Amino acid sequence: MVCPYSWDVPGGVMAHVRDLAEALIEDGHHVSVIAPAADDAPLPYYVTSAGRAVPVPYNGSVARLAFGFLSAGRVRKWLREGRFDVLHVHEPAVPSVGLLACWAARGPIVATFHASYQRSRAVSVTAPVLHTALEKITGRIAVSDAARKTLVEHMGGDAVLIPNGVTVRRYAEAEPLPGWGPDGGVIGFLGRMDEPRKGLPVLLDAFARLAPERPGLRLLVAGPGDAGDVLAKVPAALRDRVGVLGMVSEEDKVRAYHSVDVFCAPNTGGESFGIVLAEAMAAGATVLASDIPAFRRVLGEGRAGALFTNGDAGSLAREAATLLDDPACRSRLAAEARAAVRRYDWSTVARDVVRVYETVAATTAGGVEEESRQAAASGSGSGSAGGPA
Repeated sequence: MVCPYSWDVPGGVMAHVRDLAEALIEDGHHVSVIAPAADDAPLPYYVTSAGRAVPVPYNGSVARLAFGFLSAGRVRKWLREGRFDVLHVHEPAVPSVGLLACWAARGPIVATFHASYQRSRAVSVTAPVLHTALEKITGRIAVSDAARKTLVEHMGGDAVLIPNGVTVRRYAEAEPLPGWGPDGGVIGFLGRMDEPRKGLPVLLDAFARLAPERPGLRLLVAGPGDAGDVLAKVPAALRDRVGVLGMVSEEDKVRAYHSVDVFCAPNTGGESFGIVLAEAMAAGATVLASDIPAFRRVLGEGRAGALFTNGDAGSLAREAATLLDDPACRSRLAAEARAAVRRYDWSTVARDVVRVYETVAATTAGGVEEESRQAAASGSGSGSAGGPA
C-alpha cells in the first residue's frame, strides 16, 4: 500500500491508509506500506520510509510529499522485495510516492482517490505525464461522490464508491482531558489551525459573539499550528477561556472528542468526506458542521448532527447556542451519530476493499512486478484505464 503524504504529519489520507492497513492485518492479511517519512521517524513495523517529505502547496493546503531519485529507488526496492499480490496506491495523481509506484510497477494495481476539487491547473498541465501512470491502474476506488466526480471530470474512468473508514471502538470510550469535560459549555475544534479551509476563523468569530453572554462558555482547539496566532484572533478578555492544545497524540485526540459538549467542524470546502466527523460521531459527540455537501451526506442531512451555513459565523453562533441550551437535543443527535457511523466502521469498509483486490487479482495475470526502467521511462504499461466499477 502506498501513502503519498508524510507519515510524520497527521492527515486524513495518512489516517485512512494506517487504519485500513491495521484492519487488513487484523483480518490475517500481509500488509506493507511505503510513505514519505524522516529516516529517524518512529514508524509502525509495517511502514517503510520513502525518504523525507517536503512541503508543497496543493489543493488549498500544504501537502508534504516525496518525489525524486532517492524516493524512486526506495519504491523500486520495496516492490522488488515485497512480491505483492496487489499494489494499492492512494492519490496516484499527486506528485509523490504513489505516482512513482505506478511508474515503477506492473500487474494488479488498485488506486483510491480521496480529493475533491473544482479545477486543478496542476492536474491539467501534467495530464500527459500522469496518463502514463494512471493507465496501469486496473481497479479504482473513490471515497465519496465528490471524489468520484473529480476523477471522472479531470482524469477519466470510473470508480467503485467505498467510503472512508473509522475504527469505531477506538473512539467509543475515553476520559476527558484534565480541566475539561462536557459540562454544558464546551465547544471543540480539531484540525490544522493555520489552514483557512478548515474554518477556524469562522469558529473564533462565532465564539467571540457567544462568549460575552455566556460566562461559562469555553473553546478547546487542537491541531497543528501556532497557538499565539490563534489567540491573537480572540478578544483579549476572552483568551483565558480558549484552550489551544496544538498537535495531539492519537490518545489525546480521542480524549478531546470526549471533552466537549459540541464538536464543531467549520470547514469551508475542499472536503470529499469528513473523517473528523466520523471520529467525533464514533465518540458520541454532538456534531455541528458547515453545510458543505460532504458533511451533509455524512451527517444524514442533519439527522446525525446539526448544520450551519458555510462561512457564516452568525449562523454558527445561533446553532451552537441552540445545542448548548438543549441537552436533550444533544443526546438525541449523539445517539443518531453513534448509530449512523457504524456503516463506516473498518470491519465493514475493509471487506469491501478486499473484494476489489480479489476482482483485480482475478482479472490480472500474476502478481505485482517491478517494471523495467526502460519501459517505465518510455511510458509503456500494462492494464487499462478502467476497473471493476
